[in-house]
Amino acid sequence: MFIQTEATPNPATLKFLPGRPVLPDGTAEFRDPDEAERSPLAERLFAVSGVSGVFLGHDFISVTKKDGEWQHLKPALLGAIMEHFMAGVPVMATLKPNGPDTEFFDADDAEIVETIKELIETRVRPAVAQDGGDITFQGFRDGVVYLNMRGSCSGCPSSTATLKHGIQNLLRHFVPEVTEVQSVS
Repeated sequence: MFIQTEATPNPATLKFLPGRPVLPDGTAEFRDPDEAERSPLAERLFAVSGVSGVFLGHDFISVTKKDGEWQHLKPALLGAIMEHFMAGVPVMATLKPNGPDTEFFDADDAEIVETIKELIETRVRPAVAQDGGDITFQGFRDGVVYLNMRGSCSGCPSSTATLKHGIQNLLRHFVPEVTEVQSVS
């Protein structure tokens, strides 16, 4: 089994590409070992000292470190990923990945929200997935779009620029009702 790695814009996060599907649908994020109980793969990765977060996508795994150097962590993480897939253990103990929190918006804004969600789904998420992260719609109120940033996007130094200049400009261009974009935790 050959696992590729890619740097992400977040220096604390590294993207692993195992060359096979990781999650068939959706994404799953684990911010601590307790959350990782739903995923044998995430549990195995948190067992590596220095890991502070795991994000699972369709065909990639993003790992965030709290300390240590990648040159020391990377071999242990590659070994853990390889052992997991070679053992044939499922990635998730339950098939339901993390879902976003309940969305919020006024019913009168349903058409605007549908356009915002379509733009995020078709133009933003594919680009962000290339960098080992995910951005999902959380809400819309008083012209402000609230987005949930996960994986390598969470805590990335360039995420504010991506959010304010890239995504905000895109949404304002296509949806004049949008005045601002904010990240929610």
